[in-house]
Amino acid sequence: MKFLDIKTDFAFKKVFGSADSKDLLISFLNSVIEFDNHQTITDLTIVDPYSIPLLKGMKDTFVDVKAELSDDTRVIIEMQVLNHEGLEKRILYNAAKNYSIQLKKGDAYHLLNPVIALTITDFTLFKNSDELINRFKLLEKKRFIEYSDDIELIFIELPKFNKTEPELTSIQDKWLYFIKNAGSLDYIPKNLNQELEKAFNIANEANLSEEELDLQHKKRDWIYIQKSSIELATKTGLEQGLEQGEWNVNMKIIENAYRMGLPMQTIIALTGLDEEKIMSLLPKKL
Repeated sequence: MKFLDIKTDFAFKKVFGSADSKDLLISFLNSVIEFDNHQTITDLTIVDPYSIPLLKGMKDTFVDVKAELSDDTRVIIEMQVLNHEGLEKRILYNAAKNYSIQLKKGDAYHLLNPVIALTITDFTLFKNSDELINRFKLLEKKRFIEYSDDIELIFIELPKFNKTEPELTSIQDKWLYFIKNAGSLDYIPKNLNQELEKAFNIANEANLSEEELDLQHKKRDWIYIQKSSIELATKTGLEQGLEQGEWNVNMKIIENAYRMGLPMQTIIALTGLDEEKIMSLLPKKL
């Protein structure tokens, strides 16, 4: 038995964003989102369900799943496998955009509905926090008075989740274990609820079409190459520039990353320089 790597965008959206995934998404969101007054999600609508033709590009490192809850709250769920400069700003921008586009010209502001942006990362984003899940809202700085709960940002960092199968006690544990480890399992763990068993069945490669498998494997390989290239470009640049100072380190990283065909966005994240500066530093022979 072989399962998809849920951390890849195709698999994540197929499991949580398919037309028949509503029960899975409700269970997962209830396990990781803390609502006031012990409320739970009872119903939702998946926006833009999983569709193979929409997922063929290799440029993006994420695909989001969007849902509207029964109280009209909008939830954006994103699986992010590669870190890049401006990630946190992009997530905030995306949440604010989904909040503002609800109004048409002349609409009253009280018609705006809350937006929750849930981001799952396959890397450590908040190195100064040991928390597995970090939640952000608008608060008064001294007394922590809540200004509004209309925009909430939630981050789950998978590297901070290290529970083994015997240690899984809560439904949250089981969902995060599934997302992090399904791609390396060859069996369905015991003591799962109905939704998780269904998720494993959806992720079972035996139940996928040939086209879906091909796309999944290509994207998994693409992500592996990107991660490996970043590591190699950084290592090579550091080794070659160690005795020549930080500037030459960046120069070598730029040259090696460009030769390997890394996206400009990735080179920007590696060096901290803007695109114009990077282009001006590239050797003419490249």
